[in-house]
Amino acid sequence: MSAEHTDNGIRLNKYISDTGICSRREADELIEQRRVKVNGRVAEMGVRVQPGDEVSVSGKLLRAKPAPVYLVYNKPVGITCTTDQSVPGNIIDAVRYRQRIFPIGRLDKPSEGLILLTNDGDIVNKILRAGNAHEKEYVVSVDRPFDDAFLQRMAAGVPILGTRTLPCKIRRVDGNTFNIILTQGLNRQIRRMTEHLGYEVTRLKRVRLMNIRLTGLKVGQWRELTRAELDVINTMVANSSKTADKPARARKPSRPSNTAAAKQHDKNAPKHSGKTASKSNGKANPRAKPAAGVRHTKPKPNGSRPAPRKPAGAKKPRR
Repeated sequence: MSAEHTDNGIRLNKYISDTGICSRREADELIEQRRVKVNGRVAEMGVRVQPGDEVSVSGKLLRAKPAPVYLVYNKPVGITCTTDQSVPGNIIDAVRYRQRIFPIGRLDKPSEGLILLTNDGDIVNKILRAGNAHEKEYVVSVDRPFDDAFLQRMAAGVPILGTRTLPCKIRRVDGNTFNIILTQGLNRQIRRMTEHLGYEVTRLKRVRLMNIRLTGLKVGQWRELTRAELDVINTMVANSSKTADKPARARKPSRPSNTAAAKQHDKNAPKHSGKTASKSNGKANPRAKPAAGVRHTKPKPNGSRPAPRKPAGAKKPRR
């Protein structure tokens, strides 16, 4: 059971998002604008929806969560993987599905091939996160022939974006085309890898994601996943994490204690007899600076004697 779904109900922003009308972030904005009511009362942030509660947005009652949708689309070159319909050539207008959906991951505008779309937000990170090691397969052509050393360097990992890509599977298709299988999804990863090695991608096509292939789909066409395909995906993501691993924190060096530092200081300090003597006559030099670690006492004027200490418990004489 996820953190959003508990015996205490479901978070309001997720409940709204699950109906398909907007994202969680947009739902938060609606709540802040006081446009959301639960059982007729204006809802506050943090409210949880219980079974049987009625939720309305701007006076319209929300319907139950729609059935999950999973589409596979053969994206053409020139289509942008964004849900922003103000962008020309966006993927939402290209697919024209009857419900609100969004792409799982992305393909660059000049790239083509397989991409999944869904309305199920819970499955997205489970599929995409590199730590879950779900495979993505591509066929890539570059601007000139390459040798076996190129394939070996690509397979071993290439430094890009301040990191090194994970080892991957790669094989030659022909003189300037190769097949590559990744478990990562860094920004423009394949293009950056080939550019680092002195090549330029001329064509990039994704042909597989996990167990899903483009078989039978022409460019620009889409279809819904079959029950068998979906069952395999659910099995593959059953133990996958939805969030990224937390990076290990570097341990701070331990600081020595005050006692230890004091002992070290005393060990390194020079030893003294308690008096600083003049080398010329053996008498104490009043102007001599005290050595490190020796407390300085201002000398008394000649003839002066310190006042005698009163015995403990002595009482002042009465006047």
